[in-house]
Amino acid sequence: MGIFDWKHWIVLLAVVVLVFGTKKLKNLGGDLGESIKGFRKAMHDEPAEPGALAPEQQAQHKAQG
Repeated sequence: MGIFDWKHWIVLLAVVVLVFGTKKLKNLGGDLGESIKGFRKAMHDEPAEPGALAPEQQAQHKAQG
């Protein structure tokens, strides 16, 4: 028994749906998904160090200088 019993989760889910409504829960899920996508994109777009050059850029800089 305890909190991990499936019956307790069903009752908890029903209470949450009654309190918030399905429309708010749908909007919340969509907003959460968009936030996660934005966070992942920002993590991949951010350079490792602000002043560091990529290896290709270092080679071009040495060739020009």
